[in-house]
Amino acid sequence: MIVKDEAKVLSRCLDSVRDLVDEIIIVDTGSSDRTKEIAAGYTDRVLDWEWTDDFAAARNYSFEQATRDYIMWLDADDVLYEKDRAKFAELKQSLSWEPDAIIFNYDLAFDPNGNAIASSRRYRLVKRSQGYRWFNPVHEYLNVKGGKVLDTDIAVSHHREGDHSARNMAIFQKWIEKSGKLEGRTLFFYANELLDQKRYPEAAACYETYFGEPIGYREDRIAACAKLAECYHHLGQKDKQLDMLLKSFQYDVPHADISCAIAGCFEAKEEWGLAVYWYNRALESRLPEGYMGVVNAAYQTWVPHVQLCFCYARLGLLQQALEHNNHALSYLPGEANLLENKKRLEQALGFTASTNLSEGTNTETPDKE
Repeated sequence: MIVKDEAKVLSRCLDSVRDLVDEIIIVDTGSSDRTKEIAAGYTDRVLDWEWTDDFAAARNYSFEQATRDYIMWLDADDVLYEKDRAKFAELKQSLSWEPDAIIFNYDLAFDPNGNAIASSRRYRLVKRSQGYRWFNPVHEYLNVKGGKVLDTDIAVSHHREGDHSARNMAIFQKWIEKSGKLEGRTLFFYANELLDQKRYPEAAACYETYFGEPIGYREDRIAACAKLAECYHHLGQKDKQLDMLLKSFQYDVPHADISCAIAGCFEAKEEWGLAVYWYNRALESRLPEGYMGVVNAAYQTWVPHVQLCFCYARLGLLQQALEHNNHALSYLPGEANLLENKKRLEQALGFTASTNLSEGTNTETPDKE
């Protein structure tokens, strides 16, 4: 682990793995709170690293201190809950020692009941002998190339603490001053930060430059399509918004979030039939095996049903509208807007009264690291 000023959450993280791992290595990058004191209660391997505005460098240093066959990495605001602790213990007991890298789920956002609603996939354990390295000064990634990979359904749950946007932008600015430009994944992540800060013209320009790069991860390209479409939406360039969403099909089959966004474009133009088509594609979508990007389960479940209810009502097809509203309620029981829709639709179907339906609740994608 690399840490700085994580006194509020460090114990929660370490308590969830202390009996599952054989050594704990904590690299502190300049804490001013009780982080190092707390860490010392779990391990005598608490090391100092002079911060250089480079997360990859700090993580590589932490990896170099490891002595066991496999290295697991965590952030201080990560935790393994009991069901995943049990799965991890079973994996460790049954591990054949053949895999060079092991993938876990990385749950990023949760509903009020604690169920994961957005997640990605990460290389969480790697064989030390392979010498895998971290890259990128911010939004660093572990570059796993070659070797045997084991895919699991074990989840690390991430409960992000604080807003790191200003820190990240400062690192990017330093990187630009040092190298003169950004390229590849660094450029992609910089564009994401600009988008998060609502600097839409600058973000759009960076994404456009990124698409001119000769190579890129499939997951990054698809995400960039969706994010650039979002920039165009805020800039009032609706045709470019739709074109960019359709561009994602160059990299993969239609994903649920992309299909919902396309449907939304047609919904905005009151082309209800086309919106219905694309919301139905979202319900049918299945991600390809091995996909590592962020997945928001809402776009494959309740979001399309809520919007299909709305679109079918606009088409005067109230029975279909009610059916989709009920499907949405099966995912969100007790949701006030949906219960009101149900009441109005049932009244309309019984008495042919007009309806005025709600489009549901907030469907924005959760923040990512």
